[in-house]
Amino acid sequence: MTYRFSSLIEGLKPSEIRELLKYTSVPGMISFGGGMPNPKSFAIDEIRDIIDHVLKTNGDLALQYGSTSGMLGLRQEIAKMVKDTEGIDTKPENIIVTSGSQQALYALPKVLANPGETVITEAPTYIGAISAFNANSVKMLGIPLDEHGMKTDVLQSELERLKKSGSLPKYIYTIPTFQNPAGYTMTLERRKHLLDLSEDYGVPVVEDNPYGQLRFSGKKVPSLASMDQSGEVTYLGTFSKVMTPGLRIGFIISNEKVVSKVNLLKQALDLATNSLSGYIALEYLRRDVMAKQIPKIIELYRGKRDLMISSLKEHFPEGSTWSNPDGGMFLWTEVDPSIDTTALIKKALEKKVAYVSGAAFFPHGEKRNNMRLNFTYSDDEEIREGISRLGEVVSQELQSVRVA
Repeated sequence: MTYRFSSLIEGLKPSEIRELLKYTSVPGMISFGGGMPNPKSFAIDEIRDIIDHVLKTNGDLALQYGSTSGMLGLRQEIAKMVKDTEGIDTKPENIIVTSGSQQALYALPKVLANPGETVITEAPTYIGAISAFNANSVKMLGIPLDEHGMKTDVLQSELERLKKSGSLPKYIYTIPTFQNPAGYTMTLERRKHLLDLSEDYGVPVVEDNPYGQLRFSGKKVPSLASMDQSGEVTYLGTFSKVMTPGLRIGFIISNEKVVSKVNLLKQALDLATNSLSGYIALEYLRRDVMAKQIPKIIELYRGKRDLMISSLKEHFPEGSTWSNPDGGMFLWTEVDPSIDTTALIKKALEKKVAYVSGAAFFPHGEKRNNMRLNFTYSDDEEIREGISRLGEVVSQELQSVRVA
C-alpha cells in the first residue's frame, strides 16, 4: 500500500540529537550530544521508597486515568515550589501538568499561533522548540544573543518593523536563565526591557526555565514570570533536570485564558498526564527530596563544568572560544569560521566522540561554526578523553582548511 503523507509531516526533519543517539551504543563512544542529566543525580533510593508508598496508599488512583490538567495536589505543590524557588505567585488553577516540557512547547504554538504566523526566538535556541515550531508550520524569527542574553535592542527594532508591516509575532519564546544551547543568562536590565516591549507591542512572552535551579555561581536573577505585572508571561517548567526525565513531568503556568485552551488541546493529545508519575512527583515534593537533592546535583555539575572548560583550554586550537555558564548543562563553543561543525560530525564520530552542531540550534541553520557540548552526563575521565579527541579533530580540520 502506498501512503500519501501530509505535507506537514513530509516537511519535518529528524532532530540531530535523536539521530546521534543511535551512536551512543557504539563501544567506546563518548557523547556530549544529549541534554541528559547524570544518573548520579537521581535519588533512586528515595524514589523507590516513594513508589512503594504510592502503590500501597494510592495504588488504585495512581494506576487509573487522571484529570487532564494534572492532579490537584501536585499542582498545589508546584505552586509552592515556584513561589519558593522563583518568587512566582500563582494558583493551582493557573497550572497545567504536561508530559515533559516538550509537550508544552508543542502545544503553545498550536494554541497561540496559526500556520504561517511568526514566533520570535533567540538565535541560537533550543532544538526541541525549533522542532515544535516546525511541527506546527510556524515561522521563526531569531534574535541574536550575547553573554548578556537576547539583544533586546535588536528585538525592539524587529518588533517595530513587524508592526509597520502589520504582522506582529504571536509571542516571544526565551530561555533567559542558563540558555540552551549557549548557557548565557539574560541580565536584569534586559529582562525589564523585554517585559516593557511585550507590553508596549502587545506580544506575550513564553519563558522556558528548565535549568533555573541548577546555579553553580553568580547572583540569581529574577524570573520573568515573577517580574510580570500584566499576567501575560507564560512560564514553562520541568522535573526532568531536577528529579528525573524518565517520569516525563513538566508544567505550564499561565493566565486562565491560555491554560483553558491548552487543556482543550491536551484532551486530544494524551487525555491525561501519567497518573503514577504525578503521584511520585507529588510525594517527591512533599518529602522535600528535591530541595535536598539539588545541592548535590549542583556540586556534581559544577565540577564537570570546570573540568570541561579546563580540558577545552588544553586541547582546542587557539582562537576557539566557549561560554562559562553560571549553571545549567551546556557549553557553547565557537571554532574558526572556516570550519563547518555540521560537516565535521562524521570525522568526530570516527574518533568516537559526538556533539551537536551549532547550526541545529538556529531557526534556519544560519551559523555553522559552533557546537553544543553537554558536560553533565559523562564521567570525568570521559570528559578529559572526549575533549582531547574532539580537540584533535578540530585542530586537524583547521590545518586541512588552511592548507587548502
